Amino acid sequence: MSSVKRKLLIVEDDPGLQGQLRWSFDGCEVEVADDRDTALAQIRRHEPQVVTLDLGLPPDPGGASEGLATLEEILSLLPTTKVIVVTGNDDHAHAVEAVARGAYDYYQKPVDAEMLGLIVERGFKLHELERENKRLSREVGDATLSGIICGSPEMLSVCRTVEKVAPTEVTTLVLGESGTGKELIARSLHDLSNRSEGPFVAINCAAIPEQLLESELFGYEKGAFTGAVKQTRGKIEYADGGTFFLDEVGDLPMALQAKLLRFLQERKIERVGGRKEIPVDVRVVCATHQKLADLIEQGRFREDLFYRVSEVTVRVPPLRERQGDSVVLARSFLEKTCEQHDKRIRGFSPEALVAIESYAWPGNVRELENRIKRAVIMADGKMIVADDLELDASQNLDIPLNLREVREQAEQQAILRALSLADGNVSQTAEMLGITRPTLYSLMNKYDLKA
Repeated sequence: MSSVKRKLLIVEDDPGLQGQLRWSFDGCEVEVADDRDTALAQIRRHEPQVVTLDLGLPPDPGGASEGLATLEEILSLLPTTKVIVVTGNDDHAHAVEAVARGAYDYYQKPVDAEMLGLIVERGFKLHELERENKRLSREVGDATLSGIICGSPEMLSVCRTVEKVAPTEVTTLVLGESGTGKELIARSLHDLSNRSEGPFVAINCAAIPEQLLESELFGYEKGAFTGAVKQTRGKIEYADGGTFFLDEVGDLPMALQAKLLRFLQERKIERVGGRKEIPVDVRVVCATHQKLADLIEQGRFREDLFYRVSEVTVRVPPLRERQGDSVVLARSFLEKTCEQHDKRIRGFSPEALVAIESYAWPGNVRELENRIKRAVIMADGKMIVADDLELDASQNLDIPLNLREVREQAEQQAILRALSLADGNVSQTAEMLGITRPTLYSLMNKYDLKA
């Protein structure tokens, strides 16, 4: 199924058994370790697909504490590795505990090389199947949601979550900083749902005065207050049969939080000044940029309402955490704005692209779009230059300590950056990186990247 070399790590403190196992798996690239530290070093260095782990490791050869601790650390470093624990003949309880902690399977001594070999072979095949499935899922899932422009793994993960949640009726909470596109996510949840033919009604709790918000949400009866000259339906009623999007739910006053909670529980409302309960069939999506846990501690948000609106939570990452998306979005906004204003701008200068890529974007996608609009209007030449954007570029990177991770992260970021700067042209990207096209294709395949 794959040309990837099979790597097996044998963690065993008995030298005789080490040798026996090594020769039993001569078709694999076999490494051995006799304690936890050596095993973890081998894990970092070789990244084996399968590990056989003796639970009785020093300094606790008669117990399982050291082996179980080693198991947890192996899985924290390489979660996809299949760990087969090897235990004593009368140690079934520890074997079951190891499986509960994430081990793939277990085998009890004395070792039968043929039987253990079958378990190891099955572990290799499962690891390869999972790897292949992940690759195919990425290929099938390359398309993003309507209206959402992205290419970063972070946002593609959000898109996949939305696709899974949308067909359900669960109340969904969308979290994210201002300007990240929370309403687009809410609209996607509606468009991909069974309610897509129904209305999508949105209301921003922070944009409406507190004294008017209740009547906007629930409607009012004629004569309910001065100026109420006729019966008026609220936003929730207008969303009947569709989706109701409550933006900035963290700004909802405490009195209305109780009324919203009752509606979510019973799916019935009462208009202001009314006595009749009105059933409403809606799917509710909420969003906020605030930390609701902090508001709950401060007594500004009901804990029971939080659990009701967050049956499923979707976190939208800020633009600074979306690798490569700033340049992709900038190009899209440039094309759109030039068309709106009938401008003939060919693109961005290299300095402008670097500035866009390295800027932190505290205002997220909204700030980026506004910067591009201003730059298009104010630009004197046929290219957007860094001065047109008025950006203060800065860059902070979290660098991992593992040298292999540093190298791979640097390669991946360099390829993504070059692809963005070359607008997906593979020949130009290879030329920028100083490598051949076959080498670039090989690296893109390694990191599951696409032009």
